Parts: sequence; structure tokens; C-alpha cells
Amino acid sequence: MHFDPLDFPYPSRRHPVYATRGMVATSQPLAAQAGLSVLAAGGNAIDAAVATAAALTVLEPTSNGIGADAFALVWSGGRLYGLNASGPAPRRLSLEALRRDGLEELPAYGWAPVTVPGAPAAWAELSRRFGRVGLERALAPAVEYAERGYPISPRVGAAWQRDFETYARLPERELFRAWFETFAPLGRAPRIGEVWRSPDHARTLQRIAETDAEDFYQGELAGRIDRTSREQGGYLRKEDLEAFRPEWVEPIHVHYRGYDVWELPPNGQGLVALMALQILSGFELHARETVETYHLQIEALKLAFADGLRYIADPRHMSVRVEDLLSPAYAEERRHQIGAAALDPAPGRPPAGGTVYLCTADAEGQMVSYIQSNYMGFGSGVVVPGTGIALQNRGHCFSLDPSHDNCLAPGKRPYHTIIPGFLTRDGEAVGPFGVMGGFMQPQGHLQVVSSLIDFHMNPQAALDAPRWQWVEGRVVEFEAGVPRHIVEGLARRGHAARWALGSGGFGRGQIIVRLEDGVLVGASEPRADGQVAAF
Repeated sequence: MHFDPLDFPYPSRRHPVYATRGMVATSQPLAAQAGLSVLAAGGNAIDAAVATAAALTVLEPTSNGIGADAFALVWSGGRLYGLNASGPAPRRLSLEALRRDGLEELPAYGWAPVTVPGAPAAWAELSRRFGRVGLERALAPAVEYAERGYPISPRVGAAWQRDFETYARLPERELFRAWFETFAPLGRAPRIGEVWRSPDHARTLQRIAETDAEDFYQGELAGRIDRTSREQGGYLRKEDLEAFRPEWVEPIHVHYRGYDVWELPPNGQGLVALMALQILSGFELHARETVETYHLQIEALKLAFADGLRYIADPRHMSVRVEDLLSPAYAEERRHQIGAAALDPAPGRPPAGGTVYLCTADAEGQMVSYIQSNYMGFGSGVVVPGTGIALQNRGHCFSLDPSHDNCLAPGKRPYHTIIPGFLTRDGEAVGPFGVMGGFMQPQGHLQVVSSLIDFHMNPQAALDAPRWQWVEGRVVEFEAGVPRHIVEGLARRGHAARWALGSGGFGRGQIIVRLEDGVLVGASEPRADGQVAAF
């Protein structure tokens, strides 16, 4: 990949990090250092990814936890592997069960949106297949941080306070008692710079490490999850945990201006980013900061998202094939719908037929793109007492429309927002990238990839660049830093263009690029507390 390390169209807040022996990039500095410590002690990129992921459940619990889901892309031995560790709906969770319990929609909090957590199984599976030092060594930094504590970093502290206020307003205070006992033991959120520790996390992570995660799915921890669910009227049971296995899947890709852009197949929304890039590849983008470039990117993304929201689901339940949605012929059909004015996106008819991200690389050529999330901050708000396990609320993404591909059903995986990305060129690894942040993620992928490939921006500049976010219909929000003439020009084209309130919502990413001489170039998101740790 060619880029000028210093020349870009606006001041960058920091420069990329260069190294040769190993690199970890993520949204929390201590987590990056945890991964690097395992790498420097003889582990490989996969060990470092697992160490970082586990540490993030302690160091950034506002975005993920032990009860999270996870996805990974692993470059090893000259090829790319995909891991889907998202869990399905419990067998007792169905449309009929919700109606029986008086629920007309899936709430964001409580037991109803809880699906089977996949993150501990992901750690064990990655360590087993590709790791070198074993799960117990990889999880040791996370255990230590949970036992000894650590000072809260600024953005995590701000998010913690917001979530505390959210949970404090929820009814059924008893249901969320364990959350307050675990994450607000002093009756408030921990303050920025204040040391927070969680012995419950430490014990649970140690049990996961010692048993290669079997205790979480079959042993004492599984029993405690089951017991809590029964006592609180939840749907999750030990048999749901026992039946879960992470799935190795074939990554999907499109060719974009000499590079292959890789994502995981559904149930994740990486397909949206690929469809948008496939549409965009038919246009020439001459400069980044023009109304035309913004317009084409936004319109391509809107068309792709309309299809994604209609068709992406557990692949066993999708009514269209991924290859049809990614076909050049279908992209051309969608491309022809883009004109000079903003459109209201609608699904096409293809031919029949709050999240944490991290990336790692080692001197041997192995690289990992990994993402892990509870969804909506701390997730469901349900914490298993005495364990530190905060359960995700991924079921909130299910549709309750029986005719929709993503309709809730027992044992079915929901539409998933978290997506790791990867770039290759001519069959060789370029590197992992990701932008976390709910439905912003494929939008962030599109903008970062375009900045890297179309405009030859270095990885840090590509992350620093101000972003836009499509909201719905013709509504697009813009981050501070987008030139005013761009926003005004898009408004003249019919976009409902508006400045975003506040600085959140535009994602938080990391990138590692391997140059042809083997030098690693890393960048971490300025919108997070992140860091690139390298040696």
C-alpha cells in the first residue's frame, strides 16, 4: 500500500506508529499493552488478540464483557480464516413466548434480548487453533487487572457515567441490582482516574482460562447463569450454553481498485460495506473533499444498507444469496439509481439464486482483526451475581415481523452489527482494520477504505478524517470538521444534511498495515482512549 506518511489535506492529531516485531492496536491503552506483553513474551498475534480481548472486558466494560459476542478474521499461513462467535436466541425465546409474557416488542434491557454469549468460546477456539502460549497465559493480564484494579480512562469514564444514569432510570431495579453491585459499588459510576477493581471478574476469567472456557458453557459458571435466568424469569438455560459452538466460516470479499476488501458473511453486516464498495467502484473519485465524492459515497451506502436491513439474517434464514447481493450485475443495477440528487433508499430485488475492536500483527506475518461487543454499552443490564458476567442484548436486533428474514426464532442468530475487516492485495496480507459503533460500522469501513485506497491517506489520517453518518431516508449527520461548503452543497442536492449533536456516534477504529518490506504501520482512533503498542 502506498501512502505519504505526512502529506494529507488537514492536520492529523497524531502520526502512525511504525514497528517490525509486533503490534497491538485497540481502544484502551492498558489493553493494548496487555496484548503486547503476551506477544513480547513469546506469544503470536493470535495470543495477543485473545489477551487484548479478555483485558478489554475489564478495562472497557462500557463496551463489552465476558457475556459478549465476538467475530474474528485471522491471517495465518498465507490465507484468511473467519470465526463467527455470535450466539443464537435461547430455545425458550420465541414470538409466542414474548406475547405470553406481555411483550409486543423486544426491549433493549432485561432478559428478553439476551442471546447465548460467544466471546469466551472465541478466545478458547482462537487459542486452540492458532495460539502458542495457551489460554491461561493469554488471560493472565486480564485477571491481574481485575484483581488489582486500574484507573478509569477518560472516554470510558464518561461512558460509564452515561450508562449509570440510564440504568438508574430503568424500572425493575431489583433485576439490575447485580449490575449496580458490580459496576457501581459506591452507589455511583467510578470517576475518571479512580481505581476500579472487580474480584468477581478475576475469578470468572481464571475459571475460563483454566478450563478452556468449558466452565462457562458446561460447568459451574453455566449453572450460575442458568440459575439466575430461572430466578429472574429469563429464557436462557444451561442447555443453550452447552449446545453452543463458534463457527469457522469463509470470509467474503469484493475487489476494490486493486485491493480485496474482506468481511465476514452474515449474520454480520459486513455485507453492507462490501455492497457499498461494489457500487462505488463504478465511479471515479477525484478528490476526497468534494460534494460529488461525499454524495456518491452516501448514496452507495444508503442503497447497500437498504438491502442489508431487509435481507441480512442468520444465513440459514436468508431469502437471497450473498453472492447475488455482491454480484457485479446487481451492483450495476443499483449504481444506475444514483443521480445528482439524494434518493430515498429502498431494498432492491437481487437475482434469485457504545463495541471494542482490536487488531494485532507479529513478525511471522500473522495478523488478526477482532471485534467484541455487548451492544448498547453494558448490554442487557443483567449481571450474573458474583461473577462479573454482564450479558449482551444482541437479541434486540431481531425483527418481530414473521415475514422478515431476521425475524426472531429459537436457535437463530440475530442481525449483528459488529464486523472486523481485512485488506489483501494480489493474495498477500495488507492488514486488519475496523471501526466499531453499532450501525455506523459499515459506514466507517466504507469511509476508511476509501481514504486509504482512493486518496492514499496514511492509516492515522484515514482514522482522523471527519466522518458522516447516514441515519434514515435522506438524513445524513456530519461530524465537526467536515467543511461547511460540503454540507451546504449536499443540502442543495436534496440531502437532509445536519451537524451532529456532540462528538459521539461516528465510530472508533484501529488499523495495522504491513508494508512490502515487512514494516508494520499502526493507527488508533482519536475518538477513543486508544493506543498502538508495538516493539
